[in-house]
Amino acid sequence: MAATKMQGRGPPAKHIELYSGTYFGACALGGVMACAPTHSLVTPLDLVKCRRQVDPKIYSSNISAWRAIASKEGIRGIFFGWGPTFVGYGFQGGGKYGFYEAFKYLYGEQMFPNTNKTIIYLGASASAEFLADMALCPFEAIKVRMQTTLPPFAGNLREGWSKIIAKEGYGGLYKGLYPLWARQIPYTMVKFATFEKTVEYIYKTLGKPKESYSTLQQTGVSFLGGYIAGIGCAVISHPADVMVSKLNADRQDALTSFIEAGESAGKAMSRIYGNIGFAGLWNGLPVRIFMIGTLTAFQWLIYDSFKVYLGLPTTGGH
Repeated sequence: MAATKMQGRGPPAKHIELYSGTYFGACALGGVMACAPTHSLVTPLDLVKCRRQVDPKIYSSNISAWRAIASKEGIRGIFFGWGPTFVGYGFQGGGKYGFYEAFKYLYGEQMFPNTNKTIIYLGASASAEFLADMALCPFEAIKVRMQTTLPPFAGNLREGWSKIIAKEGYGGLYKGLYPLWARQIPYTMVKFATFEKTVEYIYKTLGKPKESYSTLQQTGVSFLGGYIAGIGCAVISHPADVMVSKLNADRQDALTSFIEAGESAGKAMSRIYGNIGFAGLWNGLPVRIFMIGTLTAFQWLIYDSFKVYLGLPTTGGH
């Protein structure tokens, strides 16, 4: 059916047919717009988080870290790694949101119409993230190596890409794929399922149908639901996030690649866990809670605002 104009001020409906190829393409574009700039803007937090995960003693606090970096490298140094972040999370955001909407429709409307909605949200988000991470992984590997090695492994995305390909081939870009899946799939399952259920609960608590509120009010609900979902995302995915940072930054010695020649990802993770222990998997968690909560809230705000601009309904609360 055609999307109808929602209540509240806004542009005329663009008459994009729901669940059409154009609709899913629009959702993917909204995901790019939501994820690429937001992840890039929190690069200063991500930079310090990654370095403290790899070496907890490198900085005494986040403030001291930014002061130390700024004194040596200026503002550019604080945003070091924004290039692979912007490109990687742009691809990942497009895949995550676009495929989520597609799988949610496929599972919920076509294949398992009578299944509990929460199960549909979890399955759709896991499927979407599985595919989206294949696009993210090369850029995440470059970003983490740039941010966690001193002096930096590379000065920019192009240099980092060339160095890894020259030394390790294209496989070097995907050495962190399994731990990336371990981090991102639970993260995204919590992100989407918690968001959907939180928004549903908010409207139920307010006591009126979603459609009775203006688009501004609906996007406000999206922001609140996104922040609540982001807190859960940060906690459940943090151990794997630490492992991704360690895998991409760890070196057996200064002359070898970040994983010993012939060492499998599983063996490398076992070795790293033996060094840092369970407690080490939680290094940098407070920073990540703040970062991911804010990040997720603004992503849902941007994504649903874009959908409203196109005359489409906001996510959740149906």
